[in-house]
Amino acid sequence: MNNPYPDPDDGVASGLALSVVVPVFEEEQNIRPFFDDLDSVLAEWGKPSEIIFIDDGSRDKTFDLLEEIQRENERVRVIRFRRNFGQTAAIAAGLQHAKGEIVVTMDGDQQNDPKDIPNLLAKVEEGFDLVCGWRHDRKDKYWSRRFPSLLANKLISRITEVELHDYGCTLKAMRSEVAKNITLYGELHRFIPAVASRMGVTISEIKVNHRPRTLGATKYGISRTFRVLLDLITVNFLLKFDGRPMHFFGLPGLVSGAIGFLLAVYTTFERLFLGVPMGSRPLFLLAILMILIGIQFIVIGLLGEMQIRTYYETQNKPTYIVKETLGWDEE
Repeated sequence: MNNPYPDPDDGVASGLALSVVVPVFEEEQNIRPFFDDLDSVLAEWGKPSEIIFIDDGSRDKTFDLLEEIQRENERVRVIRFRRNFGQTAAIAAGLQHAKGEIVVTMDGDQQNDPKDIPNLLAKVEEGFDLVCGWRHDRKDKYWSRRFPSLLANKLISRITEVELHDYGCTLKAMRSEVAKNITLYGELHRFIPAVASRMGVTISEIKVNHRPRTLGATKYGISRTFRVLLDLITVNFLLKFDGRPMHFFGLPGLVSGAIGFLLAVYTTFERLFLGVPMGSRPLFLLAILMILIGIQFIVIGLLGEMQIRTYYETQNKPTYIVKETLGWDEE
């Protein structure tokens, strides 16, 4: 079936208890064993469910294998992007198309264990809206993956005031109303708990199994740490100041204006009463110029983030383009 822009409300059976959203990118070695494990867990669980794979522009045989899997299993649905749009866009597409009462997100590289899904669902049944996995015994390299993640998790928890041990774990379970009201763009998938906290949801965390990658290559490196820091500025702004941006911009504006005014008074006093020429201080002028340029860059960046947010939310614009889908009825 080829339908570049499917309506997520069309052709999906009602009454699904669970949707499992799995973004994948060039995982031809992992996709079949991962699906077999996941399908076995869902079969044992026994309730109506669907599995939504999002192929994020893979150039290997990942989509061919997904197409084969979809033909064999009616609970499987596949979304194929025209190019690689990133994990955030892939998760956003999965959340948009999911029809289950509860939505689980997880990676397709076999490092997340499908056997943890019943534990996540049990925690949701206790009354929580969002349950996050915590890879307490993480099987990744320490200095390139675990150590930067440890620092990032502490920083994110402190700034967003949503205390979690592992923001980077894709394995999460959330109620449908949470999934449908989360707007993701950029690289915000790792901040889902912080973004969801704006809705007043209840959030919990449980320890999950983390398995070492044995097939394929990781798609992440140390450079992701710097992107996390930049995204954290955006998330912090959206969480605390999106409804009152003047509180954010006003303080540095007042401080900068006050300093500028005092310096202007001081230099004017020197010029009028001490005869010191203003034009002989290029270093002072350069310092003022640098401060103003820095403030302007920060303000422009944050205003840009607000404009992007408005663009996606008010016009309901997707952050991805679908090439074709499998598993949805032609209607």
